[in-house]
Amino acid sequence: MEMLQKTWFYAKRTFMWLMIAFFGSSILFVILYKYVQVPASPLMFIRCGQQVMNGEQLRMKHEWVPLDSISADLPLAVWASEDQNFMKHNGFDFEAIKQALLERDRRIRGGSTISQQVAKNVFLWPSSTWVRKGFEAYFTVLIELVWGKERIMEVYLNTIEMGDGIYGAEAVAVEHFGVHAKDLTRNQCALIAATLPNPIRFDSSHPSSYMYRRQSWILRQMRWLGTFPREESKEE
Repeated sequence: MEMLQKTWFYAKRTFMWLMIAFFGSSILFVILYKYVQVPASPLMFIRCGQQVMNGEQLRMKHEWVPLDSISADLPLAVWASEDQNFMKHNGFDFEAIKQALLERDRRIRGGSTISQQVAKNVFLWPSSTWVRKGFEAYFTVLIELVWGKERIMEVYLNTIEMGDGIYGAEAVAVEHFGVHAKDLTRNQCALIAATLPNPIRFDSSHPSSYMYRRQSWILRQMRWLGTFPREESKEE
């Protein structure tokens, strides 16, 4: 009995310290990434591992650029395409989640907000398990509290997968259009946003007829939304 009590005591203490370490390190990294560049995402390493296992050449194009060095039309395009309630919700769009659960075909868009996608891209791994979803919710709350919408969008545009081995706005601009992210046209931004449900299947450098139709829809939504609000604009 005494041995069992000691084992239970050490198990509880180990669990407690693991929880303290997890919450402490997660909060630390969220605060850190509010101010410094995110060097890479778990998905980038997973893709590289898949390439090695398949005997393929490593492909990872990624270069961080600040939001000011990205065409103003790109955040507007992904806002229009991925999460039109982005500026209104606190990380979770419950109406979109409800709609996604009701729809039979959810291949194009699920209920994940831009904030949830950033939480997954930066801190977690790509899977659909409830455990991963729970961690995603936790990190979504944290980044909404600490970062704010502009920083969330900046990290999103620098870490999101935008093609085969291509991550972020600068990489896709250079690789697919031969320009820097700040020089992307409105049409190019809408085309990039059209690929985001599945950037491996949909290629912005070789758009299909479906992508052109989606681009046209995104451009209409962009006109309706106007401009992506910036913090300095609010201060003025």
